[in-house]
Amino acid sequence: MEKFRIAIPSPNIFIHHLAGVPAAILDDKGNKVDANRAFVALAGEDRAAGFRELLPEEESMERLCARCVESPEDNGTAEVKIRLSGGELTTARAWMAGIETGKRKLYALLLYETAQEEEAGLLRQFSGSFVKDVNLGVMLIDHQFRLVDISDMACSILGIERDKSLYRPLEEVFQSVPKEHQLVQRNVLDGVVVRNHAISWTNNRERYELLMDTNLFRDPQGNVIGAYVIFKDVTNLRSLEQQVQRSDRLAMIGQIAAGTAHEIRNPLTSIKGFLQVLNRTFSQNGMEKEQGYTDLMLAEIDRINELVNEFLLLSKPKDVTFDRVDVSSVIRDILPIINNQAVLHNVTIKYQSVYQIPKVVADRELLKQVFINLCKNGIEAMVEGGTLTIIERVDYREKKVLVEIQDAGPGIPAFLIDKIFDPFFTTKDNGTGLGLSVCQRIIHDIGGNIRVSSKGYGTTFTVSLPFSSN
Repeated sequence: MEKFRIAIPSPNIFIHHLAGVPAAILDDKGNKVDANRAFVALAGEDRAAGFRELLPEEESMERLCARCVESPEDNGTAEVKIRLSGGELTTARAWMAGIETGKRKLYALLLYETAQEEEAGLLRQFSGSFVKDVNLGVMLIDHQFRLVDISDMACSILGIERDKSLYRPLEEVFQSVPKEHQLVQRNVLDGVVVRNHAISWTNNRERYELLMDTNLFRDPQGNVIGAYVIFKDVTNLRSLEQQVQRSDRLAMIGQIAAGTAHEIRNPLTSIKGFLQVLNRTFSQNGMEKEQGYTDLMLAEIDRINELVNEFLLLSKPKDVTFDRVDVSSVIRDILPIINNQAVLHNVTIKYQSVYQIPKVVADRELLKQVFINLCKNGIEAMVEGGTLTIIERVDYREKKVLVEIQDAGPGIPAFLIDKIFDPFFTTKDNGTGLGLSVCQRIIHDIGGNIRVSSKGYGTTFTVSLPFSSN
């Protein structure tokens, strides 16, 4: 017995100094003489209850103490069973030693790694890894509606900095967003559960389509201690679905246009020719009123011709020449055209280029058409003037060249933003509603995409073009 006895002047002080480890003093019958708070929290407060039933039946306290000492491979510990305060049995690793008191046999018992603690440790490890590594937006909220943890993906999508946001109320985290449009409302703590809720979110650069789930965390007594929010970025899926729908409509329109353009243009050419003759005759005879009528008709015929031309562009463009194109040089080529348009609308052009931008495979003239159209739309949106900003960026991870065209206009209402690429949808008095559809068709045909974001003030179109590192 001597080899596993220790001398402790005051056993009670000894166990109470081990604040984080469940510790107790037992007599040779297995009865609790004293226990610290950690042990009481684990096994209950009844000090009169015997501890013997919690140990292997075939072993005495002395034998169990010896078994701990004789197992150096387990760091001097042995496995025991302990009944928790709730009544259930669990296993734990125990360290024991006899205590020299001079009066009676006492034993110091320390418990390590209970099965519940091990399970909780695994859960904590999984939780930490899940929030850090999972390809989902994850937010953990406490009962005071403060942000306790957030995944990297959520920070990226929501446009917030993790270190500056933790342990702050969510109203402060999203203070730049109107309360009714904030991602998470306080009523989530009242038990308002959300499943596959579709929402749109715009950070400073991009617009995302998200599917969101929420639920509560409760303690064993059923009290709400927090909530979680999980969301998945389905922007690409939503974009692909819309692209397929638009492509079907555009293909149908393109087929109709290709089949009827010839039949439309022939009579228009004849009508235009005769009207020009009449117009000249009216002019020579001083018939100003009649000449005004023919001027109006000729202008409308020109408009019909332009509409037919746009119809034809909806079908797959013919005579397309794909080559390696420097996007910066394309934008520099169209800047004089854009500047002339900007001067007429009291708009300033701001251009931020990238040095040695990777080349993309595209048709140079069609790219010019896309950028001219988007810039023209941005200029016309700023009826009271402003700044049109053209920004080049390179995403080397995704291997994409990005061109952002930002205006300072009134923005696009949320209920219209999903419709702007639809054929024939326009908010202009004289628009055909085909310009953006044509732009989207051109960019999709070269493997890129166009995305739009608007926060109620200003609109940003982002053209994304893939490049090869070869």
